[in-house]
Amino acid sequence: MENLISDLEDKMQKTIASLNNEFKKIRTGRANPSMLDDIKIDYYGSPTPINQAASISVEEGRTLTISPWDKSLIEDIEKAIMKSDLGLNPNTSGDLIRLTMPVLTEETRGDYIKQAKNEAENAKIAIRNIRRDANNHAKDSEKNNEISQDEMKRLEAEVQRVTDTFIESIENELKKKEADLSEI
Repeated sequence: MENLISDLEDKMQKTIASLNNEFKKIRTGRANPSMLDDIKIDYYGSPTPINQAASISVEEGRTLTISPWDKSLIEDIEKAIMKSDLGLNPNTSGDLIRLTMPVLTEETRGDYIKQAKNEAENAKIAIRNIRRDANNHAKDSEKNNEISQDEMKRLEAEVQRVTDTFIESIENELKKKEADLSEI
């Protein structure tokens, strides 16, 4: 049954990683190269993340600069950024692309905070579903006389303890993201 707890923790850890990935997509007023992680361009026939075809750096806190290694990719990178849901307009000068993060208004901050809360709630639901599956597995094991009723109760208590830990972790990640979005 230790496998059950180990699998449970692995699945819940993946949920937290997925939440953090979703949080990266919610932009703040600061530039962060990870914002572009999910944007892909066609690079010699295969979809390639921008960060694997160009160097990306932060300039002056609110501006990202993208310097493609192959200068013929500039137009493709611009199109991919404009098609993305980031709402950014690339500004090209020579062989350098600049992305300036607009200052967030109170309204957009509120929208982004709502989006972050929604993502956190989805992660909590996923964690609870993982807990339910683990508890069902423990009950099935007890019905099949693989474990005793006492062992099942201990297992359920351990599943709940792990679940509480991960729910708390989601709350902490949400607080960090809200603080990040609230900064001016």
